[in-house]
Parts: sequence; C-alpha cells; structure tokens
Amino acid sequence: MSMSPGWANVNERRNMPPALAVSTVILGIRTDPEHGGTRLWMPLVKRIRQPYRGQWALPGGPVGARESLGEAAGRTLAETTGLRPSYLEQLYTFGDPDRSPTQRLVTIAYFALLTEAQVGATVSDPNVAWYPADGEHSPQLAFDHRKIVDYALWRLRNKTEYGQVAHRLLGDRFTLAQLREVYEAVLGRSLDPANFRRQLKNTSSIEATDEFLAGGKHRPPRLYRYIGHGPDPLEVDRTS
Repeated sequence: MSMSPGWANVNERRNMPPALAVSTVILGIRTDPEHGGTRLWMPLVKRIRQPYRGQWALPGGPVGARESLGEAAGRTLAETTGLRPSYLEQLYTFGDPDRSPTQRLVTIAYFALLTEAQVGATVSDPNVAWYPADGEHSPQLAFDHRKIVDYALWRLRNKTEYGQVAHRLLGDRFTLAQLREVYEAVLGRSLDPANFRRQLKNTSSIEATDEFLAGGKHRPPRLYRYIGHGPDPLEVDRTS
C-alpha cells in the first residue's frame, strides 16, 4: 500500500522513494552598501515550513509530474521571487541520502545571471531578500544549499574566459572599468587596471562603440559591447 509523506513517520519517510526538486542560484552584480566595492549578490527565500523552518534557502521547489526540469526551475523561481531570467543553466545534481532530515530529496541545481539593473527586483515579500553570494556575509543556508552556491561560484569563475558572462551581468553597454569590476567580483580578487586593459587587447569578444558614459565629473569613459560568436554557455534550458 502506498503511503503519503504527510502521513508517514520519520523512519518511514526515510525509506520512501526519493523526491525530486529544483533549486536555482541567481547571481547579480551590486555595490555593497555596508562593506563597499562591487560584489555578487543572490536572492534567498526564508523557509516557512519544516525542515529548516525559518532558515534561508535557495529559491526552488518540487518538480511537477508533467513539466521538464527547466520548466520547473523557471516556475518555482517566478513563484518564490518574481524573477524570470531569460535563460537557466543546469549546474549539477545533488542527491546525498542525508541532505534532508526527512524524506530523501534529490535536487537538480540551476543558475542564472542578472544585470545590475535587475538585482534587487523581487516580489514584495518579507521572506525574500538579497544577500552577498560569498559565505562571509550571507546567512547560514538550509539543506546543502551553501554547497550548491559554492559550486555555482566555481562554475562561474571557470567561465570568465567567456565575454558573455560579463555581458550578462552588465547589459548591452559597459565601460572597461565596469568590466574589470565584474571580473574582480567573480574572481574574488583585485586586478591591475593596466594589465587588464592589455589582456583585453588580445580578445575579440568585445569592441569599442562611439558612445560614452554620461554623468561623470571627468572625461566620460568609452562604452564597449560584447560581439562574441559561437555557442553561448548560458543558453536557455527549458526542455532538459
């Protein structure tokens, strides 16, 4: 006889077939109002039920019976945060038997990037908030979500050779200084401005435009745009 997890006790739930869920790490660039500097931020959702009630967690939820993994990631993200990224990239599957204290839970992790203008734009809900993505200034996370965030950051750092990563975080136009700040936030270390400019001369993924950044007190810096070609490592994933 089948048994609903809601009626089963702890030991019975531990022996039930694994449940399937999705969790999404959304990363965006923002100036830290307290500590200064540009850093990566992410939206978190406060859990309102057990296990880990009251703790912060990545946005996500169970996979529906008739939806793909990408569809589930997009739906749960919109339902919990109101955010609808134009793409999602599948990260990894997390299925340690002890990652949930109740029924075994297998999570398909995704991640996406938002431009600076999009960071902070979530639903008006006290249970949704933005935090720095590094473990030093973010709260303790439920389940193994800190491990998922760290994996997403590792994946992102290994994609810094792709110009579209910075493009995704900055938008269509950006200055070289803004581009360097993105790389510094992603890599977690300072970069020498002169060396960074020299390295950019060896890439064909960006080009100068005839536009300049307005609003400053000094000579306005030139704006650049991404012109890379070939497969985009951050393609929309709605069918996997």
